[in-house]
Amino acid sequence: MNHVVKKNGFTIVELMLAMTFVATLLVSISMTIIQISNIYNRGLTLKDVNQAGSSIASELERSIKETSSFSLDEGSGHYIIQADQGGRLCLGNYSYLWNYGSKLKSPNTLYNQYSDTIYNRSNPIRFVKVPDTDNSYCIDLAKKVDYTNSTELLGSGQHDLALHNFSISKGASDVKTGQSLYSISYIIGTNDEDSFVDNNIVCLPPTAANSDPSYCYINDFSIIVRSGNMMD
Repeated sequence: MNHVVKKNGFTIVELMLAMTFVATLLVSISMTIIQISNIYNRGLTLKDVNQAGSSIASELERSIKETSSFSLDEGSGHYIIQADQGGRLCLGNYSYLWNYGSKLKSPNTLYNQYSDTIYNRSNPIRFVKVPDTDNSYCIDLAKKVDYTNSTELLGSGQHDLALHNFSISKGASDVKTGQSLYSISYIIGTNDEDSFVDNNIVCLPPTAANSDPSYCYINDFSIIVRSGNMMD
């Protein structure tokens, strides 16, 4: 008597369905990992920008409190702005010098440079603090910074951060003390201009061709300080 042995196995259709399911699952997992990675990188960028902005705010507030009163009005000799290039803020004990992000790509045209003999072309001034008790950096605009005697407060780091704008506006004044309230505002963010809207310090929308939502981030910061000439 003959016995027919039946061999169990998968048909071609079943194999194709299984492979399609596995492929779809792998694609879904890959897309999820990419999204998580983008969210993580975005979080790191936001953290670096906000941390840098807060650190500079604390630094300026502390420096102003530790010095004698003086005016921050433009033309007072303590606050110099070079449009679209950079600026200098001299606060008595220390001075702060910076180049805007748009100039950091061209070290030869920077407004604030390190001394010629020690200038590091690969590490230009972003936002530095230098001892300056006589406001010499705001008196002599051609004076260059001694690299060995300066502290960079806005290191390039992983995200290539830069100062994009800096301004001081005068608010209310006290006629009895001669002091005024000043608003110090500045913009810090990543420095990839290809990811910005043309002629604006704003990141391109996610749907734009050159947008980089996981990297590009710009934030405005503002602090209120009191300064001015004390009256007897």
